[in-house]
Amino acid sequence: MRITVNGKKAEMATNRYVDPERWNPEGGFVKGSKAEFKQLNEYLDLIRSKVYSAQRDLMEQNQPVTALGLRNTVQGTTKSQRTVLEVFRYHNKLMKERIPEDNSPSTLIRYETTLNHVTDFIKYNYKVDDLYLTSINHEFITNLEHYLRTVRKCNHNSSVKYIKNFKKIIRLAIKNDWLSKDPFFNYRASVKPVKREFLDAEELIKLENKQFHIQRLEQVRDIFIFSCYTGLAYKDVLDLTPDNIRKGIDGEQWIFTERAKTSVKSNIPLLPKAIQIIEKYKDWPENASKDKLLPVISNQKMNAYLKEIAVLAEIKKNLTYHLARHTFATTVTLTNNVPIETVSEMLGHKSIKTTQIYAKVIDIEVSEDMKNLRNKLASSDQTESKKSSNG
Repeated sequence: MRITVNGKKAEMATNRYVDPERWNPEGGFVKGSKAEFKQLNEYLDLIRSKVYSAQRDLMEQNQPVTALGLRNTVQGTTKSQRTVLEVFRYHNKLMKERIPEDNSPSTLIRYETTLNHVTDFIKYNYKVDDLYLTSINHEFITNLEHYLRTVRKCNHNSSVKYIKNFKKIIRLAIKNDWLSKDPFFNYRASVKPVKREFLDAEELIKLENKQFHIQRLEQVRDIFIFSCYTGLAYKDVLDLTPDNIRKGIDGEQWIFTERAKTSVKSNIPLLPKAIQIIEKYKDWPENASKDKLLPVISNQKMNAYLKEIAVLAEIKKNLTYHLARHTFATTVTLTNNVPIETVSEMLGHKSIKTTQIYAKVIDIEVSEDMKNLRNKLASSDQTESKKSSNG
């Protein structure tokens, strides 16, 4: 029996046989008046009625009516099928149970956000609450990407990251034998390089020297500068306590902590500017009551106040808290010839490739190489000039 829905076909065996001469292909029945032929036609009619019944059941359950879905319903195999959102929720449940040992809360949030996007997409595009895993194909993935970019207004990199999160769910289904074919087989998408802004030396000094008459702006500026000289992200600074400050191998003060995002150790020798800020807020009442090293406010307020600070300090760049981390990687460390391996270690990166994205290391190396080349060529020209004069 062949079931066709919107041009898509699914076949199943009836396990019945008849002489081809007795078969009416146009009508789909056996010719003849014998009892055995009547029984066979009744059986075929019963199967047909099951298909229409399955169609009605799928519609009542708000499930998509597909050829494959109808066949599976008739064969009684739908109970063993998993749905997309069922597997996605299963994955997120496992991820939540492995916090903080294997996963961070921020990673779970990203997958929960992806789940919400996929849920909304299925409702938007298919007008159903969920889909069987077997419904996922290349067309579904490309349509999901299009939906993220157009309806949800996500940029290219965000869309690709959501798709990659969804790909992990599909891999989980394949590993558990809930899905036999990988719908991502011919799908290709990659993240585009992002220009990482940072404060140059002049802008950093301007921000440090700017006098503020509003306490909240001065406080936010100081915390931001602290990250410029430590490379710590907002959440890492928020979580710092006095216990994180200890003597390092050189006898100087260090920060010993783990990055909240990756749980990777990040040990950072404290520079004088960072020490000054710690001393400034050492006796801050709010710090003592909350066992905090610095008086860090919410990230939302921090970024809002940084916009005010940028205007007052006459800094044209889009000042956000994460810009401080970029500034540490470039202006404070790499441009002062700190080896990229050391910078990567302090930033708590798992791979040095990540550090190369944050820092303009290639530009620095090119600049140094070309400077050496200029000097070499200038020296060569002077030598040739002397030879010509002597000649």
